[in-house]
Amino acid sequence: MTPLLEADDLVKHFPIRSALGRRVGAVRAVDGVSLSVARGETLAIVGESGCGKSTLGRLLLRLIEPDSGRLRFEGEDLLALPPAALRARRRAMQLIFQDPFASLDPRMTVEAAIMEPLKLHGLHRGRERARVAELLARVGLRPELARRWPHEFSGGQRQRIAIARALASEPRLIIGDEPVSALDVSVQAQVVNLLAGLIRELGLTFILISHDLGVVRQIADRVAVMYLGRIVEEGPAEAIFRAPRHPYTRALLAAVPGQGGKVEVLEGDVPSPVNPPSGCRFHTRCPHAEARCRAEAPALRAGGPGHPAACHLQEALPPAPPLRERASDARLERLQAFFTRETAA
Repeated sequence: MTPLLEADDLVKHFPIRSALGRRVGAVRAVDGVSLSVARGETLAIVGESGCGKSTLGRLLLRLIEPDSGRLRFEGEDLLALPPAALRARRRAMQLIFQDPFASLDPRMTVEAAIMEPLKLHGLHRGRERARVAELLARVGLRPELARRWPHEFSGGQRQRIAIARALASEPRLIIGDEPVSALDVSVQAQVVNLLAGLIRELGLTFILISHDLGVVRQIADRVAVMYLGRIVEEGPAEAIFRAPRHPYTRALLAAVPGQGGKVEVLEGDVPSPVNPPSGCRFHTRCPHAEARCRAEAPALRAGGPGHPAACHLQEALPPAPPLRERASDARLERLQAFFTRETAA
């Protein structure tokens, strides 16, 4: 089956210029990323802040232009589309931002904000207001709230409005860039529960960009782990959580509160993406690094049975500590159950 979205060797470097305008370097935000997403699949892209995952999300929607690489949506070359054709294609691809207040125009009522994509794409002509009411109800908000302004809502309610706006164009792909990280834990549970239900009911393909592995575990089918602009491990979510193959992934999982076993602490800060380490980019923080790691960049490959990882030593690493059901996961599940009946204040 043809994937809904395919990216091949995407590269995006942001130039650094001196006061005189001369290029003196570049931030290697995305440095050769390849991935594909099947129809109806939820892929999570995870990693520390500064790893390039948000830049990758914008590249996948062509909100920013890659320096090189290939990008196909439903088999069509997105990078070859002229601006008018790309605008029409974007009806099928939407983005949910981290900050719901920043993503809504404070000069527009909720009704006007959700109605904007309907008018742009000529959808539901003559019944736009009825469609706005339907979308608000779908995300758990009362239709009569449509006449209010964004500042009159809580953060969780604003994120629901942003989700309703994203759904207005009837997309097949939605990318959520840290869609719940700015919300309180109880509200996170509500929004995660809402997203999971929408993905299931509408058959959406969803790319979740997140550093919160508890949220990722709730809804992801597959996980891609990023470090300094590259994918270092990729596989089914359950396999990533149960048997991580890259030392970076193992350290991320071990750092989650409530995890059992030996904690593999990440020492030091993420190196600068302006001048990343040679060889394996993780070797400066890896407790298992050898001379080969410092000299030779590992390919993303499957070492024996299992999913692929970009690590020379993946076959030789000791087994990962057994995964416990973390306290944070259990808490989130209890909150989800409590808030199953969606309400809007």
